[in-house]
Amino acid sequence: MKARTIALTMALCFVAGAVCFASDVQLGTWKLNDAQSKFAPGVSKNNTVVYQAMGDEVKVTVDGTDSSGKATHNEWTGKFDGKFYPVTGDPNTDERAYQQINDRTLRLSTKKGGKVAATGRIVVAADGKSRAVTITSADSMGKTVTSTAVYDKQ
Repeated sequence: MKARTIALTMALCFVAGAVCFASDVQLGTWKLNDAQSKFAPGVSKNNTVVYQAMGDEVKVTVDGTDSSGKATHNEWTGKFDGKFYPVTGDPNTDERAYQQINDRTLRLSTKKGGKVAATGRIVVAADGKSRAVTITSADSMGKTVTSTAVYDKQ
């Protein structure tokens, strides 16, 4: 009887662990695959994006380059609940919100000065080895532009 209880408990632990890891496919380090990405003219590039669990929140650290090639760094900590949380280090956004759509998809919104600056979608491939980030925003002339960045899991 004890062996059966222990085996059942272990099986439940493995299932619970698998479910947790399945919902955390966004976590980890993602490196830009420039060759597969398509950027609108004048947009910045996020070369490396790191998602890490911080208790019940997620910290997102972004390193990249702006439209002139200057290095950029910004950080966001919050939940994937669709609510806006502050961004530090990004001159183009004050707040960012992520909303989990399903196990592999997030909806993204950014604000600057209280107004929505960009919206997008982040989709991790079924194999978990890559993801596509599609962002729609306004360029310096106010024209709507869309960029798609492809990242490889490190």
